[in-house]
Amino acid sequence: MEEFQEERIQETIDKVGFQATLIQEDTKEKSTQVCKIRISGMTCTSCSSTIESALRAISGVQNAQVALATEKAEVHYNPKFVSYSQLLQVIEETGFEGTLISSGDNINKIELKVDGVNSDHSLIMIEKSLQVLPGVQEVETYPELSKVSISYEPDMVGPRTFISVIESTGSGHFKATIYPREGEETGRQQEIKQYYKFFVWSLVFTIPLFLTSMVFMYIPGIKMVLDTKLVNMMTVGMMLRWELSTPVQFIIGRRFYTGAYKALRHGSANMDVLIALGTNSAYFYSVYSVLRAAYSKDFKGTDFFETSSMLISFILLGKYLEVLAKGKTSEAIAKLMDLAPETAVLLTLDDEGNVISEQEIDSRLIQKNDVIKIIPGAKVASDGYVLWGESHVNESMITGEARPVSKRKGDTVIGGTVNENGVLRIKATRVGSDSALSQIVQLVESAQMAKAPVQKFADRISKYFVPLVIMLSFSTWLAWFLAGRFHSYPKSWIPSSMSSFELALQFGISVMVIACPCALGLATPTAVMVGTGVGASQGVLIKGGQALESAHKVNCIIFDKTGTLTVGKPVVVDTQLLKNMELREFYVLIAAIEVNSEHPLAKAIVTYAKKFVEDKENPAWPEAQDFISITGNGVKAIVQNKEIIVGNKSLMLDQNIAIPASAEDILAQAEGMAQTGILVSIDKEVAGVLAISDPLKPGAQEVISILKSMKIKSIVVTGDNWGTANAIAKEVGIETVIAEAKPEDKAKKVREFQDAGYTVAMVGDGINDSPALVAADVGMAIGAGTDIAIEAADIVLMKSNLEDVITAIDLSRKTFSRIRLNYIWALGYNMLGIPIAAGVMFPFTGFRLPPWIAGAAMAASSVSVVCSSLLLKYYKRPHKLNNLDLHGIQIE
Repeated sequence: MEEFQEERIQETIDKVGFQATLIQEDTKEKSTQVCKIRISGMTCTSCSSTIESALRAISGVQNAQVALATEKAEVHYNPKFVSYSQLLQVIEETGFEGTLISSGDNINKIELKVDGVNSDHSLIMIEKSLQVLPGVQEVETYPELSKVSISYEPDMVGPRTFISVIESTGSGHFKATIYPREGEETGRQQEIKQYYKFFVWSLVFTIPLFLTSMVFMYIPGIKMVLDTKLVNMMTVGMMLRWELSTPVQFIIGRRFYTGAYKALRHGSANMDVLIALGTNSAYFYSVYSVLRAAYSKDFKGTDFFETSSMLISFILLGKYLEVLAKGKTSEAIAKLMDLAPETAVLLTLDDEGNVISEQEIDSRLIQKNDVIKIIPGAKVASDGYVLWGESHVNESMITGEARPVSKRKGDTVIGGTVNENGVLRIKATRVGSDSALSQIVQLVESAQMAKAPVQKFADRISKYFVPLVIMLSFSTWLAWFLAGRFHSYPKSWIPSSMSSFELALQFGISVMVIACPCALGLATPTAVMVGTGVGASQGVLIKGGQALESAHKVNCIIFDKTGTLTVGKPVVVDTQLLKNMELREFYVLIAAIEVNSEHPLAKAIVTYAKKFVEDKENPAWPEAQDFISITGNGVKAIVQNKEIIVGNKSLMLDQNIAIPASAEDILAQAEGMAQTGILVSIDKEVAGVLAISDPLKPGAQEVISILKSMKIKSIVVTGDNWGTANAIAKEVGIETVIAEAKPEDKAKKVREFQDAGYTVAMVGDGINDSPALVAADVGMAIGAGTDIAIEAADIVLMKSNLEDVITAIDLSRKTFSRIRLNYIWALGYNMLGIPIAAGVMFPFTGFRLPPWIAGAAMAASSVSVVCSSLLLKYYKRPHKLNNLDLHGIQIE
């Protein structure tokens, strides 16, 4: 409502002839927070849809996503209107159990166990002591658990400070330690144990029940005992079966009653409703048969106690196997989280950098700017950079790059990677949720939470499916009951003791059970979970189902040139002076201006210019005044009272600077050799031409060739000149070239190809690629690129290898083939199973599907869909990529 009013005010001002721009207040409290909740008790996609609808109906909730496969909810909400405790309450009112994972954007959170707390006053005192610390955002206390949860900004404060403050509060009576890890895996194991226990107990009663009704009736001596009449026509067998089935129905099967009640209370129907209706129909009809036999001297009824008990047992077995299989779909995240080492060696240094002391600490206690010692064979405990030492680090677990990377002073390291041979001292720069490992885990978790558009298909079906099944089940029962009345099938095909009502009842129950849409709800999310997990393990981070779905349709890829098709480490290869001056003076002038630019070409020029100064580590360049960067063209500034312009031909013409014929010839020659020609103007006169070369990435030609064989069109788009762009494109085998393109031009070209009917992927690595990455159907960011480009992209290629473009597309195609297969199986199973369960074959063959077999088939359907998705774990990239030499060029 507030946003709507702001828009109305803005439109009104615009209409009366003035321009209005909304200025957002810079407040501490964000208008939108993200809350993650673990939900237990969901059985099918109908459950997740019900919770989603309930959450979205709350005032202040902007969006809510509930994932059946991960059993989690992600809610975007305005904390001014609703709190996370209210969200949990709504979930519980809907009939499910919610547990808070994280609230708001306070991802940097530490939980401490405080010993020695003997009153609420002590916790209040600790809470106040922590709240006054700079950088502490929120402190929550849990008296019953002696636990304190602190959300904080890692740049300002850290967990060791919290422990110190707590232990200094209250005259040293308190002792604080990291709270024991309790994660998703613990909850998953508890659920597995619970289903296993229920299933085993159900077997304790169901096996003798099955033997009594199906086996012992054919053994003469035992049959005589079971047929012994107790009261009128009620036999020992009837009473025994009743006693055995009752615990299964009401104690072991209680969860189905609870789930059905909660669903019906909120006007929805789920799998529990179908199971409760089916088993109750069999059980209570059997009770009716037993009681009527007890009060009648000639009643010959049949009981179906074994039907309800065996049905519950098989469904519990199916859920147990399903939970086991679903646990394996999230193995990728578990493996990523296990990369973080348990402990770290903290160093204390003096002012001269000498080690004063070493201390082993929990790795979760690392704070920003800590100095950590990494011995050979140990995992790097935190993101940071090397202060001292040389070694090789295996980064394959993070980037997928198999070759160990050389590390020396000043080089960055990633937490979770393995130090191979030398001792390193690193300075921690990014800790907690800011670390690369945490961000990858968050990225994969978000990807597994997000629903693919194809999932909407299953959600729409499930909304009406269960009520439709109930109607179909009743119609089946009524049809067979009437058919039996009119003798539409041979009576010899059913036991003599079974009435037409009882036969119709069995058909109705079978339809109700076999039609459950569990497999349909699991078809997409399980495949997306496994697919994104496999991608992460191969260095391809896919940001959710939307990216997966779009990637498998890609038939046009637009490549940025610098840093994407090329190595991205340009070097100056030639210098031609057109003015009488020293080379040193020339480079000092242009380095003074280029040092202010972040462009790769500018860095190449500055690096080359260091050859001409004495202090190559810390050169002192002249001051550049009035510095201006002209995006996509070059730079301009005043250095030593001279106007220096460094850039391309377009920039010189825009500045009304004449380009001599000799400079034109040098430019043409450089461009013909796939080099970038840079013009340098001093006081409105071209003084020299630089030739800069950026070598192609190893395997680039082969990758473009493979893409052609996959029927995918490749295009080069670059801000570089036409000559260089054409030379590079020709070398890799790309026919369509777009050069001298500004950032907005790149995005415009993406939209033009989309309008032409292509599904476009954009591959880039720089800030100037971000608009195009967002505009494309699928944005792919090279992992070595900027944070902005990675944030804008849908897929991040961590290894920075072009081959992973093919891996990403191929993996998405394989994943969606698996999703289609899952849907074909789930829907085909229902389309085939429902008619058989309804008795289509019975009038011709006498074949019928007992309810307990229908239950087993229903359980097998869900398990088979999950197992089908799990086969993606064995994904292998296209064999054509295995022979590429991707390490031919090593850039230090």
